[in-house]
Amino acid sequence: MAAESENLTLVQAVRDGLHQEMERDDDVIVMGEDVGKNGGVFRATEGLYDEFGENRVIDTPLAESGIVGTAIGMAAYGLRPVPEMQFLGFIYPAFDQIVSHAARLRTRSRGRFTCPLVVRAPYGGGIRAPEHHSESTEAMFVHQPGLKVVIPSTPYDTKGLLTSAIRSPDPVIFLEPKLIYRAFREEVPNEPYEIPLGEAAVRREGSDISVFTYGAMTQPTLEAARNLEGDIDVEVVDLRTLSPLDIDTIVESFKKTGRGAVVHEAPKTGGMAAEIAATIQEEALMYQEAPIKRISGFDTPFPLYALEDYYLPEPARIETGIREAMEF
Repeated sequence: MAAESENLTLVQAVRDGLHQEMERDDDVIVMGEDVGKNGGVFRATEGLYDEFGENRVIDTPLAESGIVGTAIGMAAYGLRPVPEMQFLGFIYPAFDQIVSHAARLRTRSRGRFTCPLVVRAPYGGGIRAPEHHSESTEAMFVHQPGLKVVIPSTPYDTKGLLTSAIRSPDPVIFLEPKLIYRAFREEVPNEPYEIPLGEAAVRREGSDISVFTYGAMTQPTLEAARNLEGDIDVEVVDLRTLSPLDIDTIVESFKKTGRGAVVHEAPKTGGMAAEIAATIQEEALMYQEAPIKRISGFDTPFPLYALEDYYLPEPARIETGIREAMEF
């Protein structure tokens, strides 16, 4: 009797999700730089070329605009392409294709066409990579109507969210936190399953303060919450989907605690923390006991090597931010 689940890393869950959707639907196509014979720079597509062949696992030239532009044409005519950007910092040549065409195709055609594609990209810092390899610019895509933006934080969520993204009729930016690609394992069902886009997950119940986070910052936020146990009872909400944002869960959590903080590794100005703080102001002002604390990266280009650990929010800095929100 076959096992009902496997103990997978996050990157293995990506590969499992891609494999099952390609097996289920012949219209699902993987494309990008080195995704075929080499299995991708992080091996997220390893083995797919051998199983599905060169017509469904396509090694492309090093041309992000061309990769996404081609994928948009495929999607408009019925395929479900999953183009990979090797790193989020390489996506900018394709930005025009994404925001000017993929995000607008449904409204431009008055519903005659949709654009069911998933742009996958490893994002974030912490792996000692060179310039352009550690970007965390998710807010740029959240700002664009017509795009869904998804960032998982666990292997289980990764497979379920990727499955939902591939089956979505509209374009999805699917950002994978490469810092935790192989950081831990989790039981992941062998059978296909979906986690609905637009639903946050409460990772830890608490009564004193609500801390909202996502992606690679979920684990250090949970660690900070555990370190504060007995002193401050921290609720941790993993957003999972940044667009559409699960406003109901955010507001419900904040109404319970009256205090809040947001943790992300992206720069502070114009980041998701600002959007969440504004949403709380609009929806739950009368419950608010203190300003919303933003615990984030800094408004600088992502630094190299020696300063990387200082730039990224880590448990001690998150704990400090939580205490400041509590002491106001």
